[in-house]
Amino acid sequence: MKNVLVVGAGRFGTYTCMKLHDMGHQVMMVDRNEERVRKILPYVTNAQIGDSTDSSFMSQLGIRDFDLCIVAIGDDFLGSLETTSLLEELGATRIVARATTGSQEKFLLRNGAMAVVYPERQLGSWTAIRFSSDNISNYIELMDGYSIFELAVPAKWHRKKLGELDLRNRYGINILGVKNGHMNMNIGVDTVLEQGQTVLVLGLTENIQKIFYL
Repeated sequence: MKNVLVVGAGRFGTYTCMKLHDMGHQVMMVDRNEERVRKILPYVTNAQIGDSTDSSFMSQLGIRDFDLCIVAIGDDFLGSLETTSLLEELGATRIVARATTGSQEKFLLRNGAMAVVYPERQLGSWTAIRFSSDNISNYIELMDGYSIFELAVPAKWHRKKLGELDLRNRYGINILGVKNGHMNMNIGVDTVLEQGQTVLVLGLTENIQKIFYL
């Protein structure tokens, strides 16, 4: 369980709090809008109404005690930048900030953020890939061009063993699991694939796209 500070109770900040709450983490929300704070109360351990760019206000929150600080402000970049810088000044150990452009990312990283997220860009990319093919059930983008796809078993793999397909050596991809109602991660060279199943595939995105014609 982690102690997390989320600054900004817009849609992104709210959904972030809800997910952290579901995962069992302790969450404090900060926003200057009283109505937004009121709505988020069921999903946080604590909430404060105040200006996140005010050093007097923020210094009372015990910033050093948080394992993670998320700056989720999306409609005021200057406020987001000032908040990020202030969090670093107050001793935050890990800051993740929201950005919408590359220039914003550069400023945030130079002023205290250890990582930057692009909610709209990342969701747009996921949506385009996820729904551009009927074969894709799910998709996660990793680093350095790698991805994990959940894909329908192709007709040419029907009733063939993983060892027979030799996918790692032939195509540079790995089958992590096979799903037929539930995900089975206990697989090996003798695992037989059938149409109607889906497979969890790890590899370079371009390799997976070529094999599955995505």
